[in-house]
Amino acid sequence: MEVLETEKGDLSGRKSQETQEKSSDLIELYKESFKEIEPGQIITGKVVYVGKDYVMIDVGLKSEGSVPLREFTDDKGNVMVKEGDEVEVYFKGINAQDGSVFLSRKKAVQIRTWEKIEKLYQKGGYIYGKILKRIKGGYTVDIGVPAFLPGSQVDIKPVRDYDRFVGKTYSFKIIKYDPKLHNVILSRRQYLEEERERQKQQTLARLKEGAVVYGRVKSIMDYGVFVDLGGIDGLLHIKDISWGKVRHPEDLFEIGDEIKVKVLKFDKEKEKIALGMKQLTPDPWESVPERYPVGKRVKGRVTNLADYGVFLQIEDGVEGFIHISDLTWSKRLKHPSEVLSVGDMVEAVVLNIDKKKRRLQLGLKQIEPDPWDVVAEKYPVGSVIEGKVKNVTSFGVFVEVMEGIDGLVHVSDISWTKKIKDPREIFKKGDVVKAKVLSIDKEAGKIALGIKQLEPDPWQQVPEKYPIGSTVTGKITHIADFGLFVEVEEGLEGLVHISEAGLERIKDLSEKFKVGDEIKAKVIKVDPEKKKLGLSIKRVLEEEEKNVLYKYSPSQKGIMKLGELVKTKQNII
Repeated sequence: MEVLETEKGDLSGRKSQETQEKSSDLIELYKESFKEIEPGQIITGKVVYVGKDYVMIDVGLKSEGSVPLREFTDDKGNVMVKEGDEVEVYFKGINAQDGSVFLSRKKAVQIRTWEKIEKLYQKGGYIYGKILKRIKGGYTVDIGVPAFLPGSQVDIKPVRDYDRFVGKTYSFKIIKYDPKLHNVILSRRQYLEEERERQKQQTLARLKEGAVVYGRVKSIMDYGVFVDLGGIDGLLHIKDISWGKVRHPEDLFEIGDEIKVKVLKFDKEKEKIALGMKQLTPDPWESVPERYPVGKRVKGRVTNLADYGVFLQIEDGVEGFIHISDLTWSKRLKHPSEVLSVGDMVEAVVLNIDKKKRRLQLGLKQIEPDPWDVVAEKYPVGSVIEGKVKNVTSFGVFVEVMEGIDGLVHVSDISWTKKIKDPREIFKKGDVVKAKVLSIDKEAGKIALGIKQLEPDPWQQVPEKYPIGSTVTGKITHIADFGLFVEVEEGLEGLVHISEAGLERIKDLSEKFKVGDEIKAKVIKVDPEKKKLGLSIKRVLEEEEKNVLYKYSPSQKGIMKLGELVKTKQNII
């Protein structure tokens, strides 16, 4: 056994020595191929095969080198190389046993990246990179090698959402580089500031008043829009956005919108730029008088309602106004909202144009004929109308003459004879009544009607029917301090003044008379104009006394006793 072990050991030693001798021979054999290539160099090779796990690369040696496929894939797993491509690889050396070539694509990329970083750092250039993830104080950025981006250097503007930058590729400025530690610090903020300054100088060089340029909406304020023209901002004031009225710029723009504007004013020293958008189109008011002459009908959309009228947009930059008095012929409006709403499309007539003040006066009611002209023609003064009661008030009754036009029957024109205290006791809304047209006032928009005028005025017949001196019989309807009201016939009353009551030493008539009593009285006064009928009980008594005395006078052969005379007087009263 001991012999065998010794033999085995000798055999193993001889094989190891043979392997080393063969490797040395193989290395010597490839030295001719290496020429000046030394391990640690970056060399260029040609891809001859792309396999499942490895990429074979011919670098000009007698043997091809293999590189793991993962060194040629992106972060999504896509293979970034194909057969025939020339690529740079890092030459590590050869396998001492079989002479295979060791290569690294990753190492070559890293070396080239560090070289690039050093050059860009020295020249102040920019480098592209992808922000991989957030870390304490900032981000990790892939620029071929890991780099650090401080959170304060990620943007010019204040950042609220730091996560929104992760996964995106940007340009960066290398602000610190330590070749020994391979430490790189980046700034996107510096890149943006320098890029903006570069764009600004280019923009200032080409800007001039009157130039038409494009820009992006940077911010929106109440008074206008700030537009980024390329490194420098210009102000598009709200009054220069449109020829028409603009309520707020945010109704028309969003941040980031690309818009076309005209340079109105440019102060290069102060770097102030005034922009205009409406100036890109002709002022529509220049041709308004020709396109919208007085009397022409126009269509527009209601944009605003005010207490005093309605604003109507005819076209972009041209707005008309309808005064509340020109909205309707008949209806007295408290507010335009009673007939129109914002957004309504309406047709109106041009009434007046003031080009200097940019005012277009319109009328809505003028679309239809003036109903007051129709009323005057169809219902002249003296004609009789029949209509519904639209409203009843303490002073009269409103009756519809025609659609939209009402006439008023004043309380004094309801009856010739009756004293009406409140028409609401007689009429109600919806009643159909007849009335006579008394007057029409087109300017004031009023029609006076009368119901009592449908019949002759009974007071005109009173002087003839009840002449002075005639005797009438009637009932007491009311007792006042100053006299008695007596109904002579239906609707016709007369007054017996206290002095004509025929009673002496009586201060309160109610002591002798009561409502409903029937009495006889003489007509002593008639005034048809004032509608007054004066009566006297005293005159009847006096006349009766004379008749009694005459009847029993000596010439009549009889004498009335005093008691009979008093009794006769009482019967009269």
